[in-house]
Amino acid sequence: MPDVMSSISRLVGVGVGPGDPELVTVKGVNALRAADVIVVPVMDTLERGRAEATVLHYAPAEKIVRVVFALNERSDHARREAAWDAAGARVAELLGAHSVVAFATIGDPNVYSTFTYLAHTIGELMPSVAVETVPGITAMQDLAARSGAVLTEGTEPLTLVPVTAGAAVLKEALSGPGTVVAYKFGRQAREVAEALRESGRIGDAVWGSALGLEDESIRPADELDGAPLPYLSTLIAPAPRHGGRGGKL
Repeated sequence: MPDVMSSISRLVGVGVGPGDPELVTVKGVNALRAADVIVVPVMDTLERGRAEATVLHYAPAEKIVRVVFALNERSDHARREAAWDAAGARVAELLGAHSVVAFATIGDPNVYSTFTYLAHTIGELMPSVAVETVPGITAMQDLAARSGAVLTEGTEPLTLVPVTAGAAVLKEALSGPGTVVAYKFGRQAREVAEALRESGRIGDAVWGSALGLEDESIRPADELDGAPLPYLSTLIAPAPRHGGRGGKL
């Protein structure tokens, strides 16, 4: 009797970390090597993005397929939908020809990842496809490790904010008691610096970009001068802490 399960194609979202190839997990490396093809998201077919650069440390170039996504499109809804549909159709084509298709995404596939939208599209186009994810190291974890910033202690909450949602969302988060992490704030660096100063939380905050890469930059937030930063910049504003060791237990 044929193995029915073996005939079901699988789409595996693999988190490849924030850029440093040494931060891909063993499970992630195994998933990349086991895949028939590895899809990497790009904005242009001639572009080698961060995900692809990381994947090339563990898989041959001939296994990689660049698929165009409207990664930064927010204003033109029709264009974004058309790009997602086209990308989904291309990946569906690959799934029709291969048993295992991996999708490499920076960070984690379940944290602000393009993979979420792709998985939704494939679920509609090919309901029989099994969708799996392999977790990856996030930028906030890497920045915390490289800067010495502690993300949480005791009962502190942790709030993750995409600054693409607007500076008001960040300001609201900074008014709370816990650590605030801001993603994708590079283009709004001036507004972020203002929000940190207004909340009195700029002193302990740190930001970083290109983590683990040659052009890595990790700086205190009080050095922000309003100049635009790389789009994928990450900020950590640690919770206010008083009372010494174990003060938040």
